[in-house]
Amino acid sequence: MKGLILSGGKGTRLRPLTFTSAKQLVPVANKPVLFYGIEALVAAGVRDLGIVIGHTGDEIRAAVGDGSQWGAEVTYIPQDAPLGLAHAVKISRDFMADDPFVMYLGDNLVKDGITTFVDEFRSGSHNAQILLAKVANPQQFGVAELGPDGEVVRLEEKPAEPRSDLALVGVYLFDHNIFRAVDSISPSPRGELEITDAISWLIETNLAVRPHVIRGWWKDTGKVEDMLEANRIVLDTFTRNIEGETDSDSVFEGKVVLEPGAVVRKSVVRGPCIIGSGTLIESTFVGPYTAVQKDCRIAGCEIENSIVLEGSSLEAIPDRVEGSLIGRGVSIHRGTRLPKAYRFVVGDNSEVDIF
Repeated sequence: MKGLILSGGKGTRLRPLTFTSAKQLVPVANKPVLFYGIEALVAAGVRDLGIVIGHTGDEIRAAVGDGSQWGAEVTYIPQDAPLGLAHAVKISRDFMADDPFVMYLGDNLVKDGITTFVDEFRSGSHNAQILLAKVANPQQFGVAELGPDGEVVRLEEKPAEPRSDLALVGVYLFDHNIFRAVDSISPSPRGELEITDAISWLIETNLAVRPHVIRGWWKDTGKVEDMLEANRIVLDTFTRNIEGETDSDSVFEGKVVLEPGAVVRKSVVRGPCIIGSGTLIESTFVGPYTAVQKDCRIAGCEIENSIVLEGSSLEAIPDRVEGSLIGRGVSIHRGTRLPKAYRFVVGDNSEVDIF
C-alpha cells in the first residue's frame, strides 16, 4: 500500500504567513503540521509516499527531504495549479501503479492516528473507505449519509440541510477504481475536480464505499483558530522536560518543555508550553498553550495561548499577547520616542487587534 499526501494549495485562510510559506509547514507544538501526517502513515506501515506539491514545493522538499528521517521513501508529484483533490489523485496515477493507497490531506491532524483505519481496509474487500467524524456544524464540511447496513450512500459538499452530522475528515483509502472515477467526473462550478464527486461516482457504480467513524479529535488546521486549538491539544499531551539553561530567579510550573540551548532568565513559565533551542526568555511570563520556536527573543512581555515562529522578537510589550500566530523573523517592540503612538509595518491580509 502507498500513501498520497496533499501539500499543494495556497493556504489563503492562513495569510499572510502563507504568502511566503507552505501552510503544511506552519508548526503545531513546534513541529510542522505535515510531519504529523507522515508519522501517522509510517506508523500504519505505509512507507512509500507520494507528496503532491504546488508553488511552495521547494520549501516542502527542503523540509521533508527523501523521507529517510521517518524510514520512508518520498516521491514528489508537482501539481501546476490547485485544481481539486480528485485532480491530485489523477496526476498521481503513474506513482500509484494501480496499488491501493491512503490519501491524507497534509494540513490535517488526527489524534489517534490512522493505523486502525488502514488495517480495516487491508482486511476488507471494499473499494474505498472514508474517515468520518461527528461535528456540530456539518454545513461547513463534506457530509456523508450512511445506509441501514452502515455503507456510504450519499455525499454532499457543505449542504444547507445536512442529512447527517458525519463530516469528511480528510483521510481516504482507495483501490484502483478511483482512477476510473476521476476520469469520469467533470470540474465543479469552482473549476475543480472534487473528491466528493469521484466517491459519489464509485457509489453510483455500485462499488463498495465504507465509512470509519473516529472517536478522538481531529483538526483541519487551515485557519488561525484551528492552529491554536491544535497547538493546545498537542501541548496537553507533553510531559515536563527542562533541558535548557535556567536561573534561580525563574519559576517553572506544570508541563514545560525547554529544549537544549534555550535560555530562561528572571521569568515565570507555566505549562503546557514548549520553548525551542536558541531562544532567550527574559523578564517574561510565558503562559499555558504557548509554543515558541528556535532562535527567538522574548523580553519584558507576557504571552500565552500563542505560536511564535523562529527568529522572532517580542520586547517590552505593555499588554499581554494572547491568541496570536506570529510569523518568522517578526519584530514587535515598544518604541521609546515621543510622542507616543502606534507604528505598524503590516503586510497584505494581516490582522491587528488593539483592545
